[in-house]
Amino acid sequence: MKNRYQASSLFSHSLSTSKTAAIVATVAVSAMLAACGGGDSATDAATGKAASPKSTVKAASNNGSIFYGMNGHNNGGGAYDISSPQLQLSQLQDLGATIYRNEVYNQASANKLAGIAKTMADGGVTVYPVMLLSLNYNSEDDAYNAGFTLGQQTASAYRYKYYEVGNELEAKTLNGNVDGVLWNQYNNWSYTLARGVLRGLIAGVKSVDSSAKIVLGGTWLHYAFYQMLADGSQPDGTWGHPTVSWDITAWHWYSNEGDITHACGGTGCHDVLSVLHNMGKPIWINEFGVRPDYGSYNQIASYITGNTMMAQYVSVASKYNIQSIQAFELYDDGEGDYGLIEADGTTKKPAYWSYKDFVQSNPM
Repeated sequence: MKNRYQASSLFSHSLSTSKTAAIVATVAVSAMLAACGGGDSATDAATGKAASPKSTVKAASNNGSIFYGMNGHNNGGGAYDISSPQLQLSQLQDLGATIYRNEVYNQASANKLAGIAKTMADGGVTVYPVMLLSLNYNSEDDAYNAGFTLGQQTASAYRYKYYEVGNELEAKTLNGNVDGVLWNQYNNWSYTLARGVLRGLIAGVKSVDSSAKIVLGGTWLHYAFYQMLADGSQPDGTWGHPTVSWDITAWHWYSNEGDITHACGGTGCHDVLSVLHNMGKPIWINEFGVRPDYGSYNQIASYITGNTMMAQYVSVASKYNIQSIQAFELYDDGEGDYGLIEADGTTKKPAYWSYKDFVQSNPM
């Protein structure tokens, strides 16, 4: 959603002495292993982490699959305001997209998305919310309370099957221009605020809808953040803190980041999907897209279905338990010309036809 991070600048704090020593002693070895495609991830080697840490009507043609999906910004204005939910539904059905991710951030936005979700459900498209909050709080308790309120508002407005908590919050907690594969690459204070937001969102949703499936994830190489959430540790080297539990690990990936199974940063190269898979939960790639400056419309259309994007995701779906891939996004808007359709809501780009043809040729 917000903040499209570039791989070169991925879109303050010390560890305990023993923890720092462990990282210094192992990071070089782990980076070499990752770069060669062997062994565990750099994070697992350096930190000693274990591998574990409604819609009611379905379209007849997709057998209930949510594999192919789309992002939208129905609370963001622009083409989403001038295009009715019925028009959007018809476009999603034509594309073969059966799950639709949209943001909420307060009661009014939750109510608006609820109405759209009802329309989409009748046409076989599952809408789910991604709940957005900042980290502008004075304590983890304050962050928790804000999260609880939004989670409760969202679940009260509509009973979704899936709820995503936060959007790339981990990127707001990094210690500068770092990969995010190690504990000490995060700011401890910011981390605790983010943890409070996420815990609160989940608790707020669950207070209304105990059967809700929780989606949580990030972007680029920022996975140590989620390993800490799962095991109750934090960047200052301490343990025994509140843990966060979720059902689906989601990730974002863009053309400038290259191959998600061989992503190279300052700590070496990493198979991100392997690391996420080792967390023991199904994976959604719930934002993938091509940067608007990548090239021509035809070049973008070719990339989005190519061997480092849709074709790759389909080929490794069973290996990594990828359950859904969701393109960013339906329409061009204020975040850039990422859309499969231009900002008028009707003019279809080459990427629209490329996506549609790929889905038809690769049923999942």
